[in-house]
Amino acid sequence: MKNFDLEKYKFEFQENQIKYIQIYNKIKKMINNGIIKENEALASIRKLSDILNVNKDTVIKAYNLLESELYIYSIKGKGNFARSNQLKSKKIDLKDQDFYRLDTGNPSSEIFPSKNFAKAVHMALDESTENIFAYDEDLGIEELKEKMKEYLSISSSYNNDDELVIVSGAQQGIDVIAKGLINYKDNVIIESPTYSGAIDILNNRNANIISVPMLDDGIDIGVLKQKIKKNKPKLLYIMTNFQNPTGISYSDYKKKKLLELAREYDFYILEDDFISDFKFDMDSISTLKSMDVDSRVIYIKSFSKILMPGIRIGLMSIPKDIYEMRLVSKSLHDISTSTLIQKSLFYYFDRFNWKEHLKCIDKLYSNKYRQVKKYLNDKNKGYFEIKENLGGINFLLKIKEGYSSKEFVDILRNNNVFVRDGSIFYDKQNKDQFFRINIAHEDIERLRLAIDIIFDCADKFYMGVDK
Repeated sequence: MKNFDLEKYKFEFQENQIKYIQIYNKIKKMINNGIIKENEALASIRKLSDILNVNKDTVIKAYNLLESELYIYSIKGKGNFARSNQLKSKKIDLKDQDFYRLDTGNPSSEIFPSKNFAKAVHMALDESTENIFAYDEDLGIEELKEKMKEYLSISSSYNNDDELVIVSGAQQGIDVIAKGLINYKDNVIIESPTYSGAIDILNNRNANIISVPMLDDGIDIGVLKQKIKKNKPKLLYIMTNFQNPTGISYSDYKKKKLLELAREYDFYILEDDFISDFKFDMDSISTLKSMDVDSRVIYIKSFSKILMPGIRIGLMSIPKDIYEMRLVSKSLHDISTSTLIQKSLFYYFDRFNWKEHLKCIDKLYSNKYRQVKKYLNDKNKGYFEIKENLGGINFLLKIKEGYSSKEFVDILRNNNVFVRDGSIFYDKQNKDQFFRINIAHEDIERLRLAIDIIFDCADKFYMGVDK
């Protein structure tokens, strides 16, 4: 590729936005506008990282996202290429029933409490017209926070030694903590694998990320202790219940050990809780926050899986000794979380039977989880290594040694089944053995059909057909 051609890739990064998302948006726009033609080779990963002055992993993530959204395709040994218009138009209509969405954690719209929440919005508009469109406090409106304290009291995940903050979704909560607590090259420990959005945020803060492998009952405590002694981290980021992407839940023993280590070595734990509202097959379930007596745990709660992802509301419970620093970080991130959405959520929790809604969602998710788990294991017969878990909405699968999960994910995509390439859940993008399926979006019959396609494709893939 000539240097002249590379000029079109150059642009100025926005400071407060994730870099690989900006690269993705830039290239997507060039493809849509015809600046990059159909089947045209894209800049190589090395060249693009050089001209944009970013590391290769950032470019890889951008290209992986473009490929998952059908804007580009890759040919082993040759590079990445722009998709044809026909395939791009196929991407635009992903709501088409011919596509099986096992790549997204967004619940089906059928389970949203849409009617009741619409009524709550009208209540907010009718009863709060004077200030509904004004900026509110950075921390969230007090009446909603009181409702959230009531909600958290069910799991004992809030105590009076903490301050509550309303945020625009869990990802913003992670970003607020990272900006307020993490400086250049500070050590942060994460699970391996873990939520890709957290990896992106920490990389954006230029943190020194230290990965510790997950075992069947949580993070490897032996390795973790070694890493803590050697690196003296500022923060440990974890998901203790039904972890994403593995579905693993921590044993009570490991939860207690984490708190002991945080106290002994003076670091904070950021607990990301996205679905511990339900027990699935666990005998008992508790958040790390509910066991925290030393104020070492920063707790983030998302409502995207139990209400509606589009409302973009989450909450944080923050120890008072680091609260002021986090408040400054939140105010720099945005002036306030939407007052209309906050008021609407307050009225929903105040006037409607949200506990009954949770029971319905619990029953739905638990039924899906158990049926999919059984169906996967019945169909498997050695095709994949399936990570054992006791609940959640994710299953992590490992392909056989010597095969590429990225190639397999691409084959599935060509057969209308969308799953998530596992490499995005690792800090270093060299884990080309895993893929994740998520059961939140599709109903059980469509999940079975999608799994049938996955195993049919695996049969051909291992035999070398379509490789």
